[in-house]
Amino acid sequence: MKIAHLILAHNNPGQLESLVKSLAYKDDAVYIHLDKKTDFSQFARLASLPNVKFVKQRVKVSWGACNIVTATINGFKEILTSGVAYDYLNLLSGADYPLQPPAAFHRYLSANHGKAFMSYAKMHGEWQEALPRVEQYHLNNFKFPGRYVAQKLVNRVMPKRNIPSGLVPVGRSQWFTIPLACVKHIVNYWEKNDRLRRFTTFTWAPDEFIFQTILYNSPHCKVLVNNNLRYMDWSAGTASPKTLCMADSKHLIDPEHFFARKFDFTKSPELLEMLNQRLIQTANLN
Repeated sequence: MKIAHLILAHNNPGQLESLVKSLAYKDDAVYIHLDKKTDFSQFARLASLPNVKFVKQRVKVSWGACNIVTATINGFKEILTSGVAYDYLNLLSGADYPLQPPAAFHRYLSANHGKAFMSYAKMHGEWQEALPRVEQYHLNNFKFPGRYVAQKLVNRVMPKRNIPSGLVPVGRSQWFTIPLACVKHIVNYWEKNDRLRRFTTFTWAPDEFIFQTILYNSPHCKVLVNNNLRYMDWSAGTASPKTLCMADSKHLIDPEHFFARKFDFTKSPELLEMLNQRLIQTANLN
């Protein structure tokens, strides 16, 4: 079993280093896409760590824009062309952290080999609040004065949009753990479908549905498990999950969760210490 961890990062080099070191295990590798807007020199030392590689094709990432899909696809391509026969790809952000040691994650994936762990819900069902993402035009990928006024005018006169090829749109959380066969299918489908790429240019936060949608509408749908193995707290009802602190530590011991997000250890260094101690203790018990 070999896992390629793909981390999308843009800040906190110290926290990213802790995350990378916590993932180190046998022949696993860590690929890092560092936002092109970020000064690479602050992160360069990570390249000297074993099995750590930086994605060469960096892009500037903006929240809610389609360039995060491009960044992810670029990471996928580099992993697929590495020549290494990875079994799984595990997509993380730099604000994630493991709750269980790598050996436990390996055992779980080995026991469930071939399954793809992603959170998803149908937009024309239990995730209807996401429908405007695909039915309306969004200009957040373009930088010009008055673009949001223009967006309102466009949606006032234009009919509802439909996702190309009659795909059933599903999604929820961007972060997932999937077999390499699923990664290959995503990249091949993305590369061959110009209409979908153009469509995504006018959507908001496509990273939260495009990967699930591609797999859900493919033969790979039979291996999907509606669980991304991650703990996130959405209780605040905002567009992003809560930044976890020590008061949340009691929620970080569920054996079904292997990762959690999001963390800012510059604000709660004691939580990082607690998580690292727990990882060491748990690893010693196995």
